[in-house]
Amino acid sequence: MNSLFVQDLSVSYQRKPVLWNINLKVPTGKLVGILGPNGAGKSTLIKAIMGLIPIQSGQILILEKPLSQVRQQISYVPQRESVDWDFPASVFDVVLMGRYGKLGLLQRPRTSDKEIALDAIRLVGLENYKDRQISQLSGGQQQRVFLARALAQKADIYFMDEPFAGVDIATEQAIIAILRRMRDDGKTIFVVHHDLQTAPNYFDWLILLNMHLVASGATHSTFTSKNLEETYGSKLTILSKIGELRDKSEFPARES
Repeated sequence: MNSLFVQDLSVSYQRKPVLWNINLKVPTGKLVGILGPNGAGKSTLIKAIMGLIPIQSGQILILEKPLSQVRQQISYVPQRESVDWDFPASVFDVVLMGRYGKLGLLQRPRTSDKEIALDAIRLVGLENYKDRQISQLSGGQQQRVFLARALAQKADIYFMDEPFAGVDIATEQAIIAILRRMRDDGKTIFVVHHDLQTAPNYFDWLILLNMHLVASGATHSTFTSKNLEETYGSKLTILSKIGELRDKSEFPARES
């Protein structure tokens, strides 16, 4: 089964093309990196897929169904900078919000919902911070709160917009370990990512984007110097060396 099917997708902002003629398929159970230079349309792509912004044309299927039929099976982790972290809420409050989509109208969270939220908090290593206000957390801790909220949703498809931005290496490694476990449980995770040096180790599927689709596929066949040069163009400096290493299989990748 495909987790994602996109055909002839185009998006414009104020009549200016941002994405055009995107066609791709991604199977289920993959940890997917979305790579490209600034302004390539990476965040726009996941927002268009989720119906958060209007599209100019195209067809999008998630788990082989229209978005309206699978919305509750999808979780979204936005960029940390887009959130008002001064909002008076505790870590537990924010993570519990991940359960609201599973509740009926005016229904209060059940004991089971609270247990799921606590389990998610423990999984990301924030059990000692569950009662702390989110404004008092570090950037890395705030990112873990977002991840815990997504985990509490018990979704099948996850879209994450730069989850490693502004976090230290220990937090980044902890997050990627969690994402790998989710992938191994059959979840599909799409991650907007910038660091080409870690990409071939982190992801088993890649989408290379620069307003149009350059390549999409298993990392071992997609992360090549040719594709990187087409994606980054004149902005590619030492990045071509990374592609050469990829071509020589010096970066191990999980086979599809």
